[in-house]
Amino acid sequence: MSAQPATNTAEAKAGSSDPGAPPDGLKAGLKNRHLSMIAIGGVIGAGLFVGSGAGIAKAGPGILISYALVGLMVVLVMRMLGEMAAANPTSGSFSAYADRALGRWAGFSIGWLYWFFWVVVLAVEATAGATILEGWVPAVPQWAWALIVMVVLTAANLVSVSSYGEFEFWFAGIKVVAIAAFIVVGGLAAFGALPGSDNEGAGFEHLTDHGGFLPHGAGAILTGVLLVVFSFMGSEIVTLAAGESEDPQRAVTKATNSVIWRIAVFYLGSIFVVVTLLPWNDPGIADKTKGSYVSALDSIGIPHAGQVMNVIVLTAVLSCLNSGLYTASRMAFSLGQRGDAPAAFARTTSRGVPQTAILGSVVFGFVAVWFNYQWPTTVFQFLLNSSGAVALFVWLVICFTQLRMRGIVQRESPEKLTVRMWLFPYLTWATIAMISFVLVYMLTDKDGRDQVLFSTLVAVLVVAFALVRDRLPAARRVAVGGSDGAGGAGGKPTESALP
Repeated sequence: MSAQPATNTAEAKAGSSDPGAPPDGLKAGLKNRHLSMIAIGGVIGAGLFVGSGAGIAKAGPGILISYALVGLMVVLVMRMLGEMAAANPTSGSFSAYADRALGRWAGFSIGWLYWFFWVVVLAVEATAGATILEGWVPAVPQWAWALIVMVVLTAANLVSVSSYGEFEFWFAGIKVVAIAAFIVVGGLAAFGALPGSDNEGAGFEHLTDHGGFLPHGAGAILTGVLLVVFSFMGSEIVTLAAGESEDPQRAVTKATNSVIWRIAVFYLGSIFVVVTLLPWNDPGIADKTKGSYVSALDSIGIPHAGQVMNVIVLTAVLSCLNSGLYTASRMAFSLGQRGDAPAAFARTTSRGVPQTAILGSVVFGFVAVWFNYQWPTTVFQFLLNSSGAVALFVWLVICFTQLRMRGIVQRESPEKLTVRMWLFPYLTWATIAMISFVLVYMLTDKDGRDQVLFSTLVAVLVVAFALVRDRLPAARRVAVGGSDGAGGAGGKPTESALP
């Protein structure tokens, strides 16, 4: 495969015969159905299936309020990101916007932190998938399954962006169908309308019996927030993928407008079914080997509920792994374009695939998998903790970036404001306050404290490196952090790539 450097944005726009083609060397290989399913499936992670039980056990039925609060926060963040992405779809998304609005240091820092988050996720998801597969085929060791899964999905991403889109279309489709079926079947059983169900169908009674709606008090809602907030990470992926779609503005607008019902149905709807089917203190909900969804299916009398859920969880894991590899590589590609990563990251093959960015990301993922097997409680635990709060950092940067980008777009290209943040700037500041509160509240929880402190340490180091790097002469800056070739003279970002 011959590699070709990404071209300057302005030149590509002038020379492209297809006005909808990405101007940066990538290919518009994602169809509208791919983007639609990426948008829907992006908010459904494996954490919803396997992690919701801990939240229910801690907060009782009040976990619904926890999910609603975090869901509201995500809706607001996505609205802000949608405003910027509809005005300028790009593979760098919020990192590229932060580069323009807040400064070179901001785009560099949040881009590399986000990349780091997803390559650690690669290791987590590969190990989780390998654990399930080893249970089915014990003759193949777990490390081999992790290797197989990583190799297959890496190969798919290397072929073309449409291969990633096709894999994700089917992965996300299975998740969506599974949750929709769970809501319908579970809802009927909860109200005694499902023939042959083993559940007594208590209706709304389980929402208030066994200690009431908030059995552990109102404070448990905040504890629930800490447990569920990270299961929402990934909703922003569609804004990165939109840059490689046939109609990016339409895709971003549609995804942004639909995020409310997606969260309402898939998160609140499915958790509502669980807490109406079972008392919140049912032993199966807190059982990590079963989880809330398996326990709910068991209560209905669904045969082989555990294996059925394992298939769905495996699909969610593979979906997250697939999207994580795509997302990390596109962020590395964007950083390379802006001179914030090695120039090779910004090169694409003849099929528009950033091959070096993909391979660089997956190599780090393989190393992290190895750490997980060699030093799971030391080195790998540090990687988990040091990336754990990055999601919240990303959301904060999106908020501050949108505060500045609104004025820039209004001044330079007001016609591009096809999506607008509601009640600007008041809701933007309210969202900043909400995210900041969650970060501060995490310090009161042992696991949360470790994540915030280690993630902040890594973030401070990256920001410090970025600030020092910006003060280096251009020639030395190339040697330290990458090439200035894609960013123009002196390493400055190509402003024609932004509104």
